[in-house]
Amino acid sequence: VLVAVLGSAALSAWAQAGGHDGPGMRGGAGMTGMPMQGRMVERMLDTVNATAEQRAQVKQISERAAADMKAQHESGRALREQGMKLFTQPVVDANAAEALRQQMLQQHDQGSRRMMQAMLEVSRVLTPEQRKTLAERMAQRGEMMQRHMQERRAIEGAPAKK
Repeated sequence: VLVAVLGSAALSAWAQAGGHDGPGMRGGAGMTGMPMQGRMVERMLDTVNATAEQRAQVKQISERAAADMKAQHESGRALREQGMKLFTQPVVDANAAEALRQQMLQQHDQGSRRMMQAMLEVSRVLTPEQRKTLAERMAQRGEMMQRHMQERRAIEGAPAKK
C-alpha cells in the first residue's frame, strides 16, 4: 500500500511538476511537454519559421493550457499531501490508500488529456512540414538530454541506464 501511494504520488509529481522531459514539464520542449511558455514558445516558433498569425494562435493555445495545468498542479499537490497524511497515520488504511491512488490516476489522466488537446490544437495551426521540423528538433533535443543525463550519472558515479 505504501509503495502504491508513494509511487503514485511520485509519478503524479513528476508528470505534472516537470520531471525530465515528461508530460507537463514546465517550459519543456518535448512534444508531450506542452504547454511551453514564454521563450520556449518563441524558440519553437522560430524553429518552424511560424507566421505572425501562427505565433499568435500558438501562444494563445499555450497560455490557456498553462493556466489549466497550473490548476491541475495545485490539485495534484493536494492529493500528494493527502498521501503523506495517510502514510503518517499509526495504521495506514489500505482502502483509503487505494481510493487516493484512483484519484491520482484520474487527475493524471485529466492532465494528459489536456496536454493532448493542446497538441491537437497546435497541430491544426502548424503545417505538416512545420510539425515534421518540430518533431525532428524534439528528437534531437531528447537525444541531447539523454547524453547529458548519462554524463551526469558518470560524474556522480551512478551506473548509466541503457
